Amino acid sequence: MKEFMNENFMLNTDVAVKLFHGCAKTLPIIDYHCHINPAEIANDKKFENITSVWLGGDHYKWRLMRAAGVDEKYITGDGSDREKFQKYAETISRCIGNPVFHWTHLELQRYFGYHGVLSGETAEEVWSLCNDKLKSPDMSVKNLIKKSNVRVICTTDDPVDTLEWHKSIAEDKSFDVRVLPAWRPDKIMNAENPEFIDYIEKLSEKSGIDIKNLGDLKSAVKNRMEFFASMGCCVSDHALEYVDYLPASDEEINEILTKRLKGGEISELEIRRYKTAFMLFCAREYSKMGWVMQLHYGCKRNNNPLQFEILGPDTGYDCINNYAPSSLMADFLGSLSKERALPKTIIYSLNPNDNAAIDTIAGCFQDGSCVNKIQHGSAWWFNDHNSGMREQMISLANEGFLAGFVGMLTDSRSFLSYPRHEYFRRILCNLIGEWVENGEYPDDMSKLSKIVSDISYYNTKNYFGF
Repeated sequence: MKEFMNENFMLNTDVAVKLFHGCAKTLPIIDYHCHINPAEIANDKKFENITSVWLGGDHYKWRLMRAAGVDEKYITGDGSDREKFQKYAETISRCIGNPVFHWTHLELQRYFGYHGVLSGETAEEVWSLCNDKLKSPDMSVKNLIKKSNVRVICTTDDPVDTLEWHKSIAEDKSFDVRVLPAWRPDKIMNAENPEFIDYIEKLSEKSGIDIKNLGDLKSAVKNRMEFFASMGCCVSDHALEYVDYLPASDEEINEILTKRLKGGEISELEIRRYKTAFMLFCAREYSKMGWVMQLHYGCKRNNNPLQFEILGPDTGYDCINNYAPSSLMADFLGSLSKERALPKTIIYSLNPNDNAAIDTIAGCFQDGSCVNKIQHGSAWWFNDHNSGMREQMISLANEGFLAGFVGMLTDSRSFLSYPRHEYFRRILCNLIGEWVENGEYPDDMSKLSKIVSDISYYNTKNYFGF
């Protein structure tokens, strides 16, 4: 029997052990998509206790606690931090097979030096240990980032954001980690939302362009893109429930937009046409600016209306959408390719059934301009576990070019989430080790080390141009 989560955790072959410890383990991290708050970096935030750094805003943990029968009082309610930690400790000790169990213990090991098992019985010991360590100056946000060997972070930012915190971080010469904004224009695209008109007024104010029609909107968006680019932005991100392709003329889109801006209702068909036009416009601009376009789809959000009214979005009530948009995705990318306006693109679906579709679509639009211009993004959200990561990488290897994969990202709101990169690298090394042990690839450590190094770090650095 193997020791619990020791140095060779998840490494089941000699080749895997050599690749991880001799290659992947010490490589830097580029976190090209996350949801951490740049203000907390700029202010070098310190955390009062382990609950504040671990459980605040973490819907992965919240879902587990609800499933385990924990009352909402001890999740998002008015329970004390110590009570909430106790309930989490009692929950996580029973989460066999869940990646959060592994992440929890990797974070305890890497940041707090605790190699035991968190449970209801050990909760007080871990609470005291972690809280004592959190008092140390080297456990501030900036020091946690540096301790994690992070080189670049891309946050997720709205087009009307001032980016003042990014400016503050860049001016801190004692902090050598690049923290860059990423463009997230969902509120411009989602014209059906009740807040759309108010948001466009904010966009008008920030851009200095009075938005009355489609031409004005395009000018305002370009204005904000240029500002983001001046702050180092080179990547966009879109949250799509589904990928659509329903093209229409500029005249039709202008009619739809002006009607909506005047407070009118627009039909489902008009919504689809507007969103298609907006995505095509953005993609063309990204291509001109050399930005990477990220497309996240396949999520059905806020499924519990009662809890949504109480807690709002991003609180653990989303699920996989069983929508497979392969033909529409191909048409969307194809139209851009025809115009020679297809940017580098990373495609993620929350539905693991879309893996092969994504890989075969990507293969249609690789053009030799760079390695894997169209990327199949890392196993996302409900799939960032051992089997999900393996399935995504196996599909990419079977249908495409795994050696050109840009690898892992945190997609997290937590400053302790960087061991997820270690978790991914262990799974990568183990998968490759299995293929070598089975005689499916030569035991050539030079070539194997380059593949692992590239996927863990260098592909991302080169793809984004960091």
